[in-house]
Amino acid sequence: MAKFKMRVSQRWLLFVLFIPLSSVVCFSELSFITEPSDFTALPKDPAVLDCQAHGQPPVTIKWLKNGVRLAESEHIQFLPNGSLYIPKIKHTKEDSDEGFYQCLSQNKYGAILSQRSRLTIASISEFVFHPVPVVVTEGSVARFSCAVISSPPATITWELNQSTLPLQTDRITVLPNGVLQIHNVQLEDAGQYRCVATNIGSRLKSREATLTVNQGAGPKPRQRPQIIAGPQNITISRHQTVVLECVATGNPWPIISWSRADSKPIDVYNAKVLGNGNLVITDVSSKHSGVYFCRATTPGTRNYTIAAANITVLEPPSIVEKPESQTRPRAGTARFMCQAEGVPPPRISWLKNGEEVHLNGRIKMYNSKLVITQIIPEDDAIYQCMAESEQGSVLSLARLIVVMSEDRPSAPRNIHAETISSSAILLAWERPLYNTDKVIAYSIHYMKAEGLNNEEYQVVIGNDTTSYIIDDLEPARNYSFYIVAYMPMGASRMSDQVSQHTLEDVPLRTPELTLTSHSSTDIQVSWQLLPVKVSRGQVSAYRLSYRTASDNTVTSVELPQNSTKYLLESLQPDTIYLLRMAAATRVGWCEPSAWTSHRTPKASSNKVPSAPVLQLEPLNCTSIVARWQTSTESVAVQGYRLCYHEEGQPEQPNIQLQAQTNTYTISGLDPRRKYHVKILAVSQAGDGYQTDQTVSTPGCVSARDQPTAAPPPPDHVTVLAHNSSAVSLRWSRPAFTSGKAVSYTVRCTPVGTQNASAIRYIQITKQSVMVQNLDANTRYEFVVRLHVDQMSSPWSSVVYHRTLPAAPSRPPAGVRVTLIEEDTALVSWREPTEPNMVVTHYTILYASQQAWMAGHWQIMQREGSHTMALLEKLEPGNVYLVKISASNLVGDGPFSNIVELALKRGSNHRSKNPRHSDSFPDTAVFSDGLYNLDQRSMTGIIVGVSIALACIVMCALILLSKGRPRKSSSHKVIAVGAGEDPRAGVSLPSERHTDNVEALIPMISGHFLDPRVGSNMVINAGPISNKNQSNRWLLFQREIRNQAESDAESRASLYEAGKTVLRYEEHLVSRPLSPSSREIIYGPFHTESSHTSEGSQETGDSGHYSNEESNEEMSNPSTSQSSRPESFGPNDEDAVAELTQSFQVENEKTLHHSAPDASQLCCTLEGSHAALHASQAAES
Repeated sequence: MAKFKMRVSQRWLLFVLFIPLSSVVCFSELSFITEPSDFTALPKDPAVLDCQAHGQPPVTIKWLKNGVRLAESEHIQFLPNGSLYIPKIKHTKEDSDEGFYQCLSQNKYGAILSQRSRLTIASISEFVFHPVPVVVTEGSVARFSCAVISSPPATITWELNQSTLPLQTDRITVLPNGVLQIHNVQLEDAGQYRCVATNIGSRLKSREATLTVNQGAGPKPRQRPQIIAGPQNITISRHQTVVLECVATGNPWPIISWSRADSKPIDVYNAKVLGNGNLVITDVSSKHSGVYFCRATTPGTRNYTIAAANITVLEPPSIVEKPESQTRPRAGTARFMCQAEGVPPPRISWLKNGEEVHLNGRIKMYNSKLVITQIIPEDDAIYQCMAESEQGSVLSLARLIVVMSEDRPSAPRNIHAETISSSAILLAWERPLYNTDKVIAYSIHYMKAEGLNNEEYQVVIGNDTTSYIIDDLEPARNYSFYIVAYMPMGASRMSDQVSQHTLEDVPLRTPELTLTSHSSTDIQVSWQLLPVKVSRGQVSAYRLSYRTASDNTVTSVELPQNSTKYLLESLQPDTIYLLRMAAATRVGWCEPSAWTSHRTPKASSNKVPSAPVLQLEPLNCTSIVARWQTSTESVAVQGYRLCYHEEGQPEQPNIQLQAQTNTYTISGLDPRRKYHVKILAVSQAGDGYQTDQTVSTPGCVSARDQPTAAPPPPDHVTVLAHNSSAVSLRWSRPAFTSGKAVSYTVRCTPVGTQNASAIRYIQITKQSVMVQNLDANTRYEFVVRLHVDQMSSPWSSVVYHRTLPAAPSRPPAGVRVTLIEEDTALVSWREPTEPNMVVTHYTILYASQQAWMAGHWQIMQREGSHTMALLEKLEPGNVYLVKISASNLVGDGPFSNIVELALKRGSNHRSKNPRHSDSFPDTAVFSDGLYNLDQRSMTGIIVGVSIALACIVMCALILLSKGRPRKSSSHKVIAVGAGEDPRAGVSLPSERHTDNVEALIPMISGHFLDPRVGSNMVINAGPISNKNQSNRWLLFQREIRNQAESDAESRASLYEAGKTVLRYEEHLVSRPLSPSSREIIYGPFHTESSHTSEGSQETGDSGHYSNEESNEEMSNPSTSQSSRPESFGPNDEDAVAELTQSFQVENEKTLHHSAPDASQLCCTLEGSHAALHASQAAES
């Protein structure tokens, strides 16, 4: 490669220094004034295709149809101005004037071809599909559609009962694409509908379809928005009209809005909304290409549904870099540049005087560039660069003028070639006979003598020698040579050509082996003949060597030169054998290949599938296509198992393939490496016989096969979201273009992945691909590489894209319901086990069995950061059903399995184990992070709290003993339930049961303002100051209110049955407490009264939720006027008062405080049931 670049540099330097190329001789160019354009006509109508050319006379114009020259006749007439006239257009099966027309203009300088013009006969085909019957409910939406193939495009109208459908009402919309929409369908809309397609040629009617309207039955329930007819991907030509349909239903009726995926504004000048949300864009251009979103939203909520469609606007070809006219001396080099763009990318070809350029060793086309070397007088012509696609064609011309020199030297003489080695030939010659003293350099040209379209190579040397060794040739090849002498004003004629053959060499490598077994004791070895470029001569013999993996004894077999397979027999079953091969020419043996392993099958009586016939073909320098076939046999194949690995590297994991698959592309390989591929069929009886084969990937860049640099990477790579699991990837072909086939490799990688199997490679020949089966809400990186003629470009710039989120596909896990009070339950759960899932809120449905039978659920919602909630005001004696679903911005997920919770009638669980209801077996104890504590953590907490309490008691006793006696202002009240030990009201740490720890609730500390009574309530915290300047130290405390208190305070009091409360009051103001654990878990508390919040529900915890559902779906909370139950009578109240007074007297007798501001220590058992038990005990 370095030598080639040096020679090219020498050649360019020679031309720049000694050949004047700066001036272009003026000439009269030939060009078109008017070119034919597309034309649509009716049969038997006349047609005129215009064509006028300008140039030095005489200028003649001829016409071509579909590339064939037309002869003038009575039916085809050439007008004097060059136009084509057809008096009466024919359109029959035998003869039709429809086709592509071009005019050819010619003068003495050359000829040029016009752009392509299409003559179309107006017609309408049969309907692609007819409208179908529709049955709808009154007040809903009805939709009909039909389609025809028409040229020119047909206009679609609709008929009702064979009469033109009136369009005066806003309820009926007819879209330009033929869709009929009827909104808010009425009973009188029922009937027979059909569409009518009309163009300039004919009129066609479809079959009739019946619209049946059923009368609505009562009010409609609330319904989320649903798009019943969304926009479709569309590819359309420039200047046409695009219709993006969007029809949605829901209750209330949804609002339709449109946006672009790239956040660009929608063109307000060309776009309008037709009907109830259809987007129509007229006169489309490239700026309208992109992905459009239709969004249907429920008014006043965040509930919405999205549908997307991609618009691709086709652009006709346009030449962005035109070729320039040049003047070159004989034997010089001319390069014509041409670059074009369009959608789809146009194909580029070159014309010489109106005919396709014939490429050979002297005239080459590199990408879109035309290169002419060793220019001869016949190269003097007009050249046209033609870019064409399905959208049309465009041409640009340039003239090449060949300058002839009068005193050129004669050609070098007596050329002689002599072979030196397998890669070198010595070339010698004599100086020209005339003008030898003017020769300044020699140019040596050589190319392979066999084959067509071989590349010509050139070496420029000085004039001080008449011999040269060319040492970069291929072995065993025949080459042809000629020499040209250069002078400052031009070059000599070509010398006579000579041919010479290089010597043979040892093969470059060995054949690729294919190993199969047809029984447990044999291996069939087969291979392909080496190509000439690899064999470097005539192969004379092969040597096959093999041994077992456990034995170093090697057995070798020499095979004749025409062998392509060999059967090894009498082998051991279920044994790994290593095989390798070497090839020889008359020069000698090449290096043997690396060992290839193959395991013979196990000896078994079961009939298993035979070994597949495998064929490996390099797709490009980084990909291999594997194809296989299995013999027709009685054994049913359930699938295939394929694996591959680079030679000398460990095997990759197996790839499982379906039974109907017979091809697979292996991507992401390294160039110029050898790979081993293995495949076997799998059946119910077991694994079949295995096929092993080796293949080598080609090189990406070869200086000999492709003298240009590697092609540039694709540009303008864009990724557009299609849905949560698929994206659309598009890119532009770089300025580099080629007449040869171009393919692309797309690499898709999850960002941050360390799993090689997660990287995907996609081979494609188009400039777009739909990448599917992606994970939702996951960030990916995409790169694209171009392949052409065994060359690969670098990877394009990385484009990052996050897939759209998807609605949760799994319900919350670990749903558990725990009864913590007689009428209160705690429900907890874990987030759905989905990667990258962001939950915005949870929906909790619960109902008693009676309500569930009636179809009534109570609804509660919690923010996505919360995983627990309280169910309050449950009725004892009922069985409650609970289920939970997770939701995000996209939609709602499925509900969990129903969890049952049975409430016993009149039971007390204060000092007993809370009852649990789980969506999983009770034997498993799990943790939900902050919310559930294991036994070890709970034991530590109990011990710590015990020590803290002990210290506080000791400090209090010390302070009391050292203080001066004074009358105590404190009192002590203990309420004990009937039939219980007095200590049962307070559960000591030593009495805690380890199986209760799962139901413990994080306790509140800090400032908590009761939203219903305005008091400062603190749970398990230090003292705080309230509005009465008395601090309270409370443990699950709910203050007892007497009947004299206001009804509002009674209704809003924190009533929790069965709680033991420790109250500590003092008159000194203490510092506020730190935020409590309950605030951390549930979030900050709100001070708004629940009585003034419409539609909200009391849940007893501080979790935030947004209730967007209608109030009809939620049960009304109880509106009791007092915190006491109805069974709490006046006698019970007197009993409690007596009991309280007795305990106060007892406290004054037994407890004395020295400080006048001593605190009050009272233990009170609150709640309706606890107070009732206390009164009964007092009476007894």
